[in-house]
Amino acid sequence: MLTDMSLNVSHLCKSYPIRDGVLEILRDCSFDLQPGGSLSISGPSGSGKSSLLSILGTLEPATSGTVTLSGVDVATLSERQLPLFRRKNIGFVFQEHHLLPQCTALENVLIPFLAEGRIANEQRQWGTELLGRVGLSDRLTHLPSELSGGERQRVAIARALVNRPALVLADEPTGNLDRTNAQHIGDLLLELAETAMLILVTHDPLLATKTQRRATLNGGCLTND
Repeated sequence: MLTDMSLNVSHLCKSYPIRDGVLEILRDCSFDLQPGGSLSISGPSGSGKSSLLSILGTLEPATSGTVTLSGVDVATLSERQLPLFRRKNIGFVFQEHHLLPQCTALENVLIPFLAEGRIANEQRQWGTELLGRVGLSDRLTHLPSELSGGERQRVAIARALVNRPALVLADEPTGNLDRTNAQHIGDLLLELAETAMLILVTHDPLLATKTQRRATLNGGCLTND
């Protein structure tokens, strides 16, 4: 049973071979995060923010360095082990909500459970409760096309949290929303992820100030603000 639920990123580097040499995306990035901790990462486009989240989310490997989540060095996991580890430990919220158009709000929230087979009653109840906590109790059976942009993003937040992940990764989660909805979604994400670790990539300086810690990624180098 895993007892260490922290995140440790040590000397993380990511590069790609190109015709004229090597393109460095991330350079020697290191930081720690404890349960209940939140970190916002800002920086110009192309600075490596999305690549960092992809590595932390086990969607792509690092070139060097280590990512240890819940006591596990993710580089030691096999291709068969990675999806299960990701599903149990990591929740994703993206700028685009990525909801399935043919599924209701509740069905979209419960998608992470489908890989386990039949959805249990307690899982359905928890998904319903989460939608209630994001203010969508009256939208359970609505399709994404019947929801506003802010409502669709709230469904995406509930989906990211339904497995009670140790780590929540949010990549520009308010980027497509108006100011009022952006503030509400940002506050909601911070509130609901308070027992997990939250890493938030954002260009919104107001949202960035709401996390416990702030950092800037520029030229592949991560610095604390």
